[in-house]
Amino acid sequence: MLGSWSQTFITSWYVMFPLVACSIISIAIIFERIISLRQSAVIQPNLERAIHDLSYGGRTSEIEQLSVENETPLSRLIRACLMYSSWPKEENAEAVQAYARREILRLERGLVFLEVVTGLGPLLGLLGTILGLIRIFGSAGTGSDLSSQGTAIAAGIAEAMYCTVAGLCVAIPALIAYSLISRHVEALTIDLETLCSELLGKIYTQSETQE
Repeated sequence: MLGSWSQTFITSWYVMFPLVACSIISIAIIFERIISLRQSAVIQPNLERAIHDLSYGGRTSEIEQLSVENETPLSRLIRACLMYSSWPKEENAEAVQAYARREILRLERGLVFLEVVTGLGPLLGLLGTILGLIRIFGSAGTGSDLSSQGTAIAAGIAEAMYCTVAGLCVAIPALIAYSLISRHVEALTIDLETLCSELLGKIYTQSETQE
């Protein structure tokens, strides 16, 4: 077989090692995000149920207690809603939005790296291919045996093309994971926004009822 992966790692180590590192880090980020972005890890089920069950004019003591028991994005946002409940509704909503932006950044942690890898992987692979071709054709013509020289050039081209394949193998999974995780984060964000809006509506309707 013309060329081989082992020969490519040796001759194009300056490209293959960064690709391997990007691949390992990407896999770690993907698995970490899969675990951290579970629905139950972001939106506490019993807290969500308590918000739905809260009646207009009801007490929020149960919701406050549940929000303190766990550290989830929803519980932190609920604590913010209750913390500023003495403020006017518009100001409370603005304060919660500031907390929500911070929570979204936490949910998107690591996605920037996956996005970078989707573009960096093919570029590193292309760089390795081009440098390999330059090295191959730069050394062409130095030997006297044309047949052996042609075989060496063919093997060198095959090794250079392995760099492109390696770059794509790193970038494609990162692209798929980035797209799926981004959509999941977007769905979680909508759920968090809906629950906070529901709680704010019930809190201030309660205040108006008491007045």
